[in-house]
Amino acid sequence: MADCLFCKIANHEIDSLVLYEDDEVLAFRDIDPKAPTHILVIPKKHVDSAALLSEADGPLLGRIFSVIAKLAEDEKLEKGWRVVANVGEEGGQTVGHLHFHLLGGRQMYWPPG
Repeated sequence: MADCLFCKIANHEIDSLVLYEDDEVLAFRDIDPKAPTHILVIPKKHVDSAALLSEADGPLLGRIFSVIAKLAEDEKLEKGWRVVANVGEEGGQTVGHLHFHLLGGRQMYWPPG
């Protein structure tokens, strides 16, 4: 989508600190981190939110979570980490493109807020 922030990042129209990239997935540092490690992992294809995923997206989600696990290892988050996907306005989603937050490097609490 032409006006989607994360599509522009995926297409390298907007600079970001890319940590991982393949044909389907891009991972980059969040510009407003909420933990010492805060990485956003997105599919390169535009999907508005997790609410629109289907069984057909299973292989893509498997790829995304494989990348997340590798990033957590690379970031030395062996004590633990959290993955968050916000959905909709009340869920805290501020960018209309499916994305997962990988958070770590500090104690996580529940409920998250």
